[in-house]
Amino acid sequence: MNMIERLHLHRLSLPLTTPYKLAFGPVVAFDTIIARVWDADGREGFGEATILTGYTPETIDSAWRIAGELAAAMLGAEFEPAKATALAAHTAAPFTATALATAVEMLEGSPLLQTPGASVPLLAIINATDPAGIEQEIEARIAEGYETLKIKVGFDLETDLQRVAFIQSRLGDRARIRLDGNQGYSRDDGVHFAAALDPDGIELLEQPCHMDDWQAAEAAAKVATVPMMLDESIYGADEIKRAADLKAARYIKLKLMKAGSLADLAEQLELIGDLDMIPVLGNGVASDPGCWMEACIAHRYINNAGEMNGFLKPTGGLFVDPITVTGGTMVLPVTPPILDQAAILRHQTATAVFPESYG
Repeated sequence: MNMIERLHLHRLSLPLTTPYKLAFGPVVAFDTIIARVWDADGREGFGEATILTGYTPETIDSAWRIAGELAAAMLGAEFEPAKATALAAHTAAPFTATALATAVEMLEGSPLLQTPGASVPLLAIINATDPAGIEQEIEARIAEGYETLKIKVGFDLETDLQRVAFIQSRLGDRARIRLDGNQGYSRDDGVHFAAALDPDGIELLEQPCHMDDWQAAEAAAKVATVPMMLDESIYGADEIKRAADLKAARYIKLKLMKAGSLADLAEQLELIGDLDMIPVLGNGVASDPGCWMEACIAHRYINNAGEMNGFLKPTGGLFVDPITVTGGTMVLPVTPPILDQAAILRHQTATAVFPESYG
C-alpha cells in the first residue's frame, strides 16, 4: 500500500556567497525547510520551502510550526490523502504546503520530474552598482555563456534609470535584459519608471509596485515602453486570470513554492499560455531541491531563460552530486538527485522526526 511511513523535517540556514540585493533589503542567508518522506519500501521524496518576507505570508517560525503539524497529520496516510492534507494549508502557508506536497509527488514518481539528460538555459544576475563592477560582471557572465541578464531595480527612480542606461550602453545586443522592481516603487514612481525606459535590449520589467496594488500594475502596463511581468502578485489561477482581464502583464512568472504542487504548477503554466500570455518560471531564492524541480518543469513548459538559479547563491549545495551549469545552462541529472546528509547536518538549526521512534 502506498502510505507515508515516516517524515523528517530539517530547518536550515544556508549562508550566501554574496548578499542577494532586493528592494526591501539584502538577503545574507536562506531560511530553508526541507521536508522528506518515505514509504514502507524505503523510497524517498523531498521538497523545499525557503521563506522570504514579501513573497509569502509565512515567517520561518510559522512555517516550521505548520510543517510539523502537517507532517504529524500526514504520517500513516496514503499518498493522495497525504497530499490533500498538505494542500489544505496552501492559502495560509503556501510555501510550507508546497514543500510537503511535492515531497509526496516525488515519492510517487511524478513523471514531471523524469527528464534525464535535459537542460534549461538560466539567466544571471548583475549585482554590482558601480560602473567598474557592472562592466566586470557583464563581461564575466557573457563569457560564461549567459544570454539573459537580470538587473534589480526598485531602489531609487533616477539612479535606477541611469544604471539601466549604463548597462544598455555596455551590453549592446549581446544579451537580453530583465528588470526586476521587487515591489520597490510607489505607484507614481513605478509608472514613471516603466514609461521612461529605453526599450533597447530589455525583455521585460517585473513587478515594479506592491503585489496588492493592481491599479499600479494596470497603470504601468498602459504606459510602459517594455513588456510587463507580474510575480509577487501571482499565487494561482485567480490572479493569472485577473492579470489577463486587466491587461496588466504580458509575462507571468511562477514559482513552484507558491503553486502548491508540481501538478498545480503545470496547470498554471498551461493557463498562462491559454490566456495569450507568456510564462516565466524560477525562484532565485531557493536551494537545490526547489530549483531542480522547477528546471524539470521548465524543460517541458518554458521557452525562455529560467530563473531557478537560487541554488548557485549559497556557499554549498545540498545534493551529493552538485547540479551542473555549463555555458549558462543547467544540466538536469540522469537520475533523481540524492540529498547530502552531511551538508544538511552542517546547516541544520532544528529537526523534527515523525514518528519520534525514528529519531
